[in-house]
Amino acid sequence: MLTENAARPLSDIPLDATSAELRSLSPGEVRVIRRNGKVTGFDAAKISVAITKAFLAVEGGNAAASRRIHESVEELTDLVVRALLRRLPGGGTIHIEDIQDQVELALMRAGHQKVARAYVLYREERARLRAEKQNEGKAQGGAEDVVQVTLEDGTRKPLDTARLRHVVEEACRGLSDVEPAWIIEETRRNLFDGVPEKEVAPTLVMTARTRIEQESNYSYVAARLLLDALRREALSFLGHGAVSATQDEMSERYGEYFKDYVKRGVELELLSPELARFDLQRLGEALKPERDLQFNYLGLQTLYDRYFIHSGDIRFELPQAFFMRVAMGLAIQEVDREERAIEFYDLLSSFDFMSSTPTLFNAGTLRPQLSSCYLTTVPDDLDGIYSAIKDNALLSKFAGGLGNDWTRVRGMGAHIKGTNGKSQGVVPFLKVANDTAVAVNQGGKRKGAVCAYLETWHIDIEEFLDLRKNTGDDRRRTHDMNTANWVPDLFMKRVAEEREWTLFSPNDTPDLHDLTGQSFERRYQEYEAKADRGEIKLYKRLPAVQLWRKMLSMLFETGHPWLAFKDPCNLRYTNQHAGVVHSSNLCTEITLHTNDNEIAVCNLGSVNLAAHITPDGALDTEKLQRTIATGMRMLDNVIDINYYSVPQARRSNLRHRPVGLGIMGFQDALYKLRLPYASQEAVAFADLSMEAVSYYAIQASCDLAAERGRYSSFDGSLWSRGILPIDSIALLEEGRGGYLQMDRSQTLDWNALRERVRTVGMRNSNTMAIAPTATISNICGVSQSIEPTYQNLFVKSNLSGEFTVVNPYLVRDLKTLGLWDAVMINDLKYYDGSVQKIERIPETLKQLYATAFEIDARWLIEAGSRRQKWLDQAQSLNLYLAEPSGKKLDTLYKLAWVRGLKTTYYLRSLGATHVEKSTAFDGKLNAVKTDPIDDAIPGLRPLETVYADTRPAEPKACLIDDPTCEACQ
Repeated sequence: MLTENAARPLSDIPLDATSAELRSLSPGEVRVIRRNGKVTGFDAAKISVAITKAFLAVEGGNAAASRRIHESVEELTDLVVRALLRRLPGGGTIHIEDIQDQVELALMRAGHQKVARAYVLYREERARLRAEKQNEGKAQGGAEDVVQVTLEDGTRKPLDTARLRHVVEEACRGLSDVEPAWIIEETRRNLFDGVPEKEVAPTLVMTARTRIEQESNYSYVAARLLLDALRREALSFLGHGAVSATQDEMSERYGEYFKDYVKRGVELELLSPELARFDLQRLGEALKPERDLQFNYLGLQTLYDRYFIHSGDIRFELPQAFFMRVAMGLAIQEVDREERAIEFYDLLSSFDFMSSTPTLFNAGTLRPQLSSCYLTTVPDDLDGIYSAIKDNALLSKFAGGLGNDWTRVRGMGAHIKGTNGKSQGVVPFLKVANDTAVAVNQGGKRKGAVCAYLETWHIDIEEFLDLRKNTGDDRRRTHDMNTANWVPDLFMKRVAEEREWTLFSPNDTPDLHDLTGQSFERRYQEYEAKADRGEIKLYKRLPAVQLWRKMLSMLFETGHPWLAFKDPCNLRYTNQHAGVVHSSNLCTEITLHTNDNEIAVCNLGSVNLAAHITPDGALDTEKLQRTIATGMRMLDNVIDINYYSVPQARRSNLRHRPVGLGIMGFQDALYKLRLPYASQEAVAFADLSMEAVSYYAIQASCDLAAERGRYSSFDGSLWSRGILPIDSIALLEEGRGGYLQMDRSQTLDWNALRERVRTVGMRNSNTMAIAPTATISNICGVSQSIEPTYQNLFVKSNLSGEFTVVNPYLVRDLKTLGLWDAVMINDLKYYDGSVQKIERIPETLKQLYATAFEIDARWLIEAGSRRQKWLDQAQSLNLYLAEPSGKKLDTLYKLAWVRGLKTTYYLRSLGATHVEKSTAFDGKLNAVKTDPIDDAIPGLRPLETVYADTRPAEPKACLIDDPTCEACQ
């Protein structure tokens, strides 16, 4: 058993470690470079001594101060060591000056200004004396120290400073406001004599990373320095020599490398043998090595850690080979495979469009599981329930996100005919499904993820709402599984009209599961009459408002269940003749029908909207049309190439061929257009851009139908009747009987396209869905999906580590105004990336760079409504509230329903300390009835609230910077 002072490996010590754990770091894992270049083991006690000396110099050593100093030193030492842990998550070296910087920062943050000042003056004096001594040495002809590096075989050689300088200068080429000389000097300062050669490259990268918050272009420098290490690793593995090629040299060698990469990948059974049958010479010549320079650091590191093909711990897939491998995998069944592979490669490598994570993982491999989402419905019998859980395991194993409809499973207390007993309800089975998702973790690449859906009339709905609570019987909790309410319109009407709501067990009301709109309402009321006559024994009646209140309270407290609206998903469903939509998927953007014989499957990819804005500030519709035409072809190809782990998924996907083309970089596009997210102009752009995406996606699917044939269940669909997504709003209005406010304006020639669809047909039953794009947007270096900016400067955590993220658009604007300096960086850190309380920043920029929690969430819904009118599926729409309350949630989710949204996703909130610093509009953000948005958006008036504020003390909603949340990767 470890004693309190026993040395522990750095990897064993959590970031929330106790003081004793922090002081037990293994000296061998964290090493300190002294100013003379010598290396010593890390010793936290030395930090304590240094801080104590600083306090004693200011406060003296009397007995009264001694205890106070001791307590302060303990706390400050912990802060410093934690900061070092964050910088060195896997161990390594750190310079003595960096440790002293952290001591200085900790003293200032803790409010010990006098001590900090004394410490700074002491450091400056010591630095002056060292500089004088160094100058004396130079005057006497002293030579510069030569750093020796240690090779893998134990021999030493001098550091190749010429190559080091060339690599750094190459990495900085074409980038403004970066200093190659500083990187070289700082890197040499952090290299000690005898340093292992393999540590030189990571030191270069780490050096550039430290300046990203000061200058966003250092993110590109760090990526290019990382590229040098990747080239060394890949080329050495393939036998191309021990020293990697520079970027310039690689331009001549990429084609040769590519052929060897494919050959070795096939030999190792990592790539499909079919890839070796392509014309590799032609494909290698089509590679564009200069596109390696497009990556920022977060994007390239994410690819390296999670996407590149590897043998053991060695990645031998370079970025352009990665994109070509995916393109080849998607073109594998094309007639002219090389031509299409080059077309797909050009689209992916340009970042104009990006396929979803499963496609990037598995395209061109021996098991090409390329689809993103699977939707299932669970039967009401034991064999069916456990078969559905087994299907979950098989689908999750090969990297699929799951949405399960559990509405058919009878409720607690329902009669079981076979045993003459009573059912325990749906919750115990949900617990099993939860644990299955934990056990089967998507092939070890990311956490298994599933979302359970239950209709709001189910007798177990109240227990379902409690599934994510941290209190109560843990056997009836699902802490790892997402949950969502599948809400019929009738319930929302009952809430608005303050009427009663009745809960049933589905074995007593079996047809409600498959009924929608007016048919559902009529049948539901018949069942209520039966219950009143005593013909149904198991039911519960309660005020609809009471259940609504609990739904919103649980959303606030736990972030679940999400709210998704059954009737808009069904009444506007393009393939409603083939079945009923019983749930959405893991991320609430897929709305496809399911039944016992069909597991719905969807294949995703996203257009980078920011890459389709012209320099003069307009949407480049011609480029957008070309991008979507190629993107839709890639998505359609996935259906035929995909590996299906269960037959119901294959049957459904080949019959209906749905795909989900979405967008990302919406916030970046707004920055380029100089439009604040919270503005009527941004809502109009959401409308205009989505109309164009919808038009070209439908057109592309129609063109594919002309080339390849329409999907087999086309006849009888809305498409076959000439009803496009924009037209289906009328069906929702009719089925709902009012309670709908959706803009229906349009700008393109839809009549001609409508007629072509009706006569030629569609290749795909569904064409569009806006996914969260959490990881692929990082790869492309743009904002996620349709999300507003989270913060303008923050540290992002994911499975690849921690990354400083700074808003480059804000930096550019502040530089233009001469406002970007160390004080501005410090202010942004203090205000958690918010610009609202920084007085120097002009009001126009404050509006443009308002962050997610500073935007009235109703703007998100208004923009979402404009997109929804064009979408044949749905969108992952997060809602942000800095200070949620019952009244705000009531208004917000009723507005989402009235505006015709099909689904909502996470409700995100801030902790109290963040709210104090970042709430920006002096209460306007929190207004419910009087807000400028009411006048800015015609027809928008807050709905009448139905219950008082029920705000819990500590919101538990999912946070966007939670590194453990893998649901939207």
